Amino acid sequence: MYHLPAHVLRDQFVKGEVSATEITEAALKRISTYDKDLGCFLTVMSERALAHAQALDEKRAQKKPLGKLAGIPMALKDNIHVLGIRSTCGSKFLSNYNAVFDATVTRLLEEEDALLIGKTNLDEFAMGSSTENSGYHLTKNPWDLKLSPGGSSGGSAAAVAARLCPISFGSDTGGSIRQPAAFCGIVGFKPSYGRVSRHGLVAFGSSLDQIGPFSTNVMDTALIMEVIGKHCEKDATSLPNAPEPYLQKIQTPIQGMSVGVPWHFLEGLDKEARQNFEQSLQILKDLGCTLVDVDLDILRYSIAVYYILATAEASTNLARFDGIRFGKRSARATTLDEIFDFSRQEGFGPEVKRRIMLGTYVLSAGFQDAYYKRAQKVRTLIIRQFKKAFEKCQIIVTPTSPIAPFEIGQIQDPLQMYLQDIYTIPANLAGLPAVSIPAGFNGEGRPFGLHLTGPFLHDADVLRIAHQFEQKTQFGKKVPPKFEALHG
Repeated sequence: MYHLPAHVLRDQFVKGEVSATEITEAALKRISTYDKDLGCFLTVMSERALAHAQALDEKRAQKKPLGKLAGIPMALKDNIHVLGIRSTCGSKFLSNYNAVFDATVTRLLEEEDALLIGKTNLDEFAMGSSTENSGYHLTKNPWDLKLSPGGSSGGSAAAVAARLCPISFGSDTGGSIRQPAAFCGIVGFKPSYGRVSRHGLVAFGSSLDQIGPFSTNVMDTALIMEVIGKHCEKDATSLPNAPEPYLQKIQTPIQGMSVGVPWHFLEGLDKEARQNFEQSLQILKDLGCTLVDVDLDILRYSIAVYYILATAEASTNLARFDGIRFGKRSARATTLDEIFDFSRQEGFGPEVKRRIMLGTYVLSAGFQDAYYKRAQKVRTLIIRQFKKAFEKCQIIVTPTSPIAPFEIGQIQDPLQMYLQDIYTIPANLAGLPAVSIPAGFNGEGRPFGLHLTGPFLHDADVLRIAHQFEQKTQFGKKVPPKFEALHG
């Protein structure tokens, strides 16, 4: 059962070939068997999932209409709220916080009969590229337990790669869905900004964050987007656009499409990554695409711009965590000031403290013009440069990451870690749809990802090219050998 794509699993359930209870029990058994080695989950919602599965079996028995996601087990990154379930954001600060409402994405999934089975590990408050910054435990890469699964949505990516569930969800602020998808050899999609509601997602960088799915294949991603890509009145940034027929659109051939390659921006690419990227370009050519060189040299400033804007927004968003209203309150505090200081000192990890301090600095009166306002101007130039590039092509392609997955603990310098997102950050700064799809392996069996970016609201075109590439290559069908299971 764990080999089946989500859409096939749903069809088997609808036809009566398998029950929702059997599907859920199989997923929970794989989690109990394998997650002690992987560390994907922070909370497993066993009783809740089984109760929903039994209710779904009764619904089918009564011949009531079944949702688009009926019988599909799914996991949510632990910064997406589920009513009554702990939402930690990977932080000790929120170890005692239970969500008081459902995120819009949670509601939409359950309205279509999805089975939510757990909350996954992440870098604290989604700040990181390796899931090493979690306040709870490490998550490991299913392809090699010495390797990082990427971050910040490493738990969600590793859970799908190890086939603990066919679908999971992450949040993407600067590549936190696409980079771990590449490291774990699966599909990770960041929709256009505003296409998916952020209501119920704990904010890191409000102008950058987007919720998106992980899956083993693009068709499952298209199915999910038909469900969650809807307007939400509770999110002021949610777009009023009608849902798109993604499943229909991805079947359209891509012959004759022009694909832009920013060669100058890729000059520092690792040798193995470049070789894999050139092989991927040849596959796109074989599919009938035309390659054109595009000028995106301005993207070399994207890391600097991102870490000014994202930290500024993080500093503002995390000001609510004060030890008063919810979350950790220091036991050694005796005054109001000490509650603020000690609670944050004990509750936040080093990376979160680093980013809050940087964000507070760039927003301070003496430096706002020199850093924050200047970064906003460069962000506008990046958006304009993308628009100009899309006059020559329909999709822009790069590697997802400049290197293959690195070993846990290998990168100690925060600046070196930040550079891992150099190819994913630009899509967040410009609000564009982007996907990482499996593109093969290096000589040591470590996965590579291919990164496709499209114009604003051309989400279906991005998935269309990804689907055709996937059909040609089939890289995503491979299961990490350690997790070819005894329990299916």
